[in-house]
Amino acid sequence: MRYKYHVLILIFISGFITTLNGQNLNKEGSDSLGGKNEKECVQGAIGDLFRKKEKAPKPPKKILALVLPNISSNPSNGFLLGVGGTFGWYMGPKENTLVSSAPFTVAVTSKNQIITFVKSNVFTKENKFFLQGDWRFYIYSQPTYGLGTNAPDTIGLPGGFHWEGEGGDLDSASFPMKYNQVKIHEIVSRKIFPNFYAGVGYHFDYFYSIRDEKLKLDTTPQLLTPHYYYSEKYGINQSEYMLSGLSANLVYDSRDNQANPYKGIYANINYRYNFKFLGSTTEASELWMEFRTYWGLSKKRARNLVGIWLFGDFNLTGHLPYMTLPNLGGDQRARSGRGYTNGRFRGKDLVYGEVEWRFPIWPCTNLIGGVIFVNATTTNNPDRNVNLFQYIEPAVGFGVRIMVNKYFRTNINLDLGGGQAPGSID
Repeated sequence: MRYKYHVLILIFISGFITTLNGQNLNKEGSDSLGGKNEKECVQGAIGDLFRKKEKAPKPPKKILALVLPNISSNPSNGFLLGVGGTFGWYMGPKENTLVSSAPFTVAVTSKNQIITFVKSNVFTKENKFFLQGDWRFYIYSQPTYGLGTNAPDTIGLPGGFHWEGEGGDLDSASFPMKYNQVKIHEIVSRKIFPNFYAGVGYHFDYFYSIRDEKLKLDTTPQLLTPHYYYSEKYGINQSEYMLSGLSANLVYDSRDNQANPYKGIYANINYRYNFKFLGSTTEASELWMEFRTYWGLSKKRARNLVGIWLFGDFNLTGHLPYMTLPNLGGDQRARSGRGYTNGRFRGKDLVYGEVEWRFPIWPCTNLIGGVIFVNATTTNNPDRNVNLFQYIEPAVGFGVRIMVNKYFRTNINLDLGGGQAPGSID
């Protein structure tokens, strides 16, 4: 782990020097990045590299459709092949209507997974309504580690509860799960005051064909798993379960762009209750609280900023099924917990924080940018008397941002990060 911090320090220093160079103008009024006058240095995009200099740039469109091949490899998915991208559009005049966006992915993986999703944030004309959607269908597999930030922890387990790899490599204490998932979340909010919205939502989560791969009930000794233990204790069917509920939603959003903001504040409070009469396996309530803000570090270069992200996800009453408990990567865009696999930390409640420095690298046009981030996660497990903030797991990393469309501020993101707990993807 030590060498990662050395690399991050070097990147941080080089990015800081680049930032200072971009802000130091010489006596002729030209900056040190390319020798151009400040007025000639405008935000560029990757398409500008292929446009002839004498040809005028195309005027901005009201609709963006970006579709790219999705080829990657990571521990959660193995080798992944598919298509992904985003749609962006304006539903009203750009002067008084924010851009709407809908990232999407359709992919298959070498672990026999199918991943499809659309995650939308839509603003109607003059921002009168704000629609937030998260629609997914997964045929998926994911390792779980138990509940609480300290999991896997073999100390104080109940009698007959065996963890594979006890006393050995901690990462061997993961418990792989296979399942199919349908998720339909849609929230409709109405503008009450400038930047302030209130609304209601419907939330549907269905997990079925669940296979707890390390569960062995016909052996001596039996090998029980966190999913089995939790489900047995609270009387929840282990092969399938459903949540179906309604929510009340409050949003404050003063960001200048929802996909890639340079300034503003985002705050969200969402209270959800899952009703049995709507089909829920268990009757339980949840509270989601989120805050984001962005601090500019340079008046001349908007891409030089610090972003702060905090959220808490709390199971207030009742008992949520195991895979629906608050978990890392459970946010709408599955962006939390970079450095760990999705679902690495799970608990009855979860609190997450992240700080990211974003800075331009490419001279003058800011076509390519960099990021350095640090995050921290804490979860609890009341059944084992593990409290929030009793254990905190950090992760660090860096990344590259390539501007694809400067009008919608659409980036291609490449990140690398890691932490110290088992399940890190470094």
